[in-house]
Amino acid sequence: MRCSVFALLVALAAQAAAAPPIVKSPVVAVAAGQAWPIKEGEVVLKDFAFRSGESLPELRMHYTTLGAPHRNAAGVIDNAVMVLHGTGGTGQQFLRPQFADELYGPGQPLDIRKYWIILPDNIGHGKSSKPSDGLRTKFPKYDYDDMVTAQHAMLERMGVTQLRLIMGTSMGCMHAFVWGETYPDFAKALMPLACEPIEIAGLNRMWRQLAIDGIEQDPAWNGGNYAAEPMSGLRAAQNLLFVAGSAPLFYQSQYPTRAAASQFAEQSVSNALKSLDANDLIYQLDSSRNYNPWPNLEKISALVMWINSADDFINPRNFPMPQQAVKRMKNAEFRLIPESTETHGHGTHTWAKFWKADLSALLARSQ
Repeated sequence: MRCSVFALLVALAAQAAAAPPIVKSPVVAVAAGQAWPIKEGEVVLKDFAFRSGESLPELRMHYTTLGAPHRNAAGVIDNAVMVLHGTGGTGQQFLRPQFADELYGPGQPLDIRKYWIILPDNIGHGKSSKPSDGLRTKFPKYDYDDMVTAQHAMLERMGVTQLRLIMGTSMGCMHAFVWGETYPDFAKALMPLACEPIEIAGLNRMWRQLAIDGIEQDPAWNGGNYAAEPMSGLRAAQNLLFVAGSAPLFYQSQYPTRAAASQFAEQSVSNALKSLDANDLIYQLDSSRNYNPWPNLEKISALVMWINSADDFINPRNFPMPQQAVKRMKNAEFRLIPESTETHGHGTHTWAKFWKADLSALLARSQ
């Protein structure tokens, strides 16, 4: 049945009273892109237990949605798509023009007249529970498994028992592999973007560890009990994050002089520092510490379209793992986006024009 988003919302109004609380926001425009009708809401998970043995009496999971749920003849929501952000991000980053304007409109791969798009803020990020809310270093030491468990519990509270698709970028890419192994029948398809299904080791762990050390070695950090942000430590960490997300050919073409390159790098780091919290960043970087889906890849039965980019500093082009991993998953494909003056390094994952044809093909294959 074809109907508008607004007609669906009216038809589902009777069910809304039993749903988690929703804060309505009619439209959001991001960076001069199209304005999108969104809803924001949150689920509070009581007595949430972390793998570390710690717990919280209440864990808040915030989310943003576009479109509306559709229920099949059995009453099951059958059009939900969850998109998972990367380290330090939020669900609303997927409203930026390079992502949203390519995917959500009429006839596009994730047309919001057809799909219900769910954009969580994961533990430690955005408007969900995080150390900077007040607990600081007493906040439980969450990891990727905890984050996926919380996503699953959030979806259940929202009435979602199956997903049409899980798409994830960077950290969200790794979450997609964890989902495939932990809940193999929950999603019909997985689209991991910009990661590897291996332990965070080698250079990937090294730059993360150095970023953490940069913060913790700043005397102003004070064991996490700082009166003001430890700016020297945060700057050291953000410098590493800038390099990790770099795109050599793109930057060379856009900033071909010393002055232009220096100004862009310094301004980018300064802008990022305005929104950083030291403890939140330490937790975000360290939450990958025990990620390692490699031993159990055979458990992944969903259709997989996995994409990396050749100019990704964090997941370099010459790693042999993608070819090895695809052979061990039942229904997986892998594609490496070639490097060019238009690709964005690790950040190519949020420029949908480079991979939206792959997304369309995955949705068709998994129909």
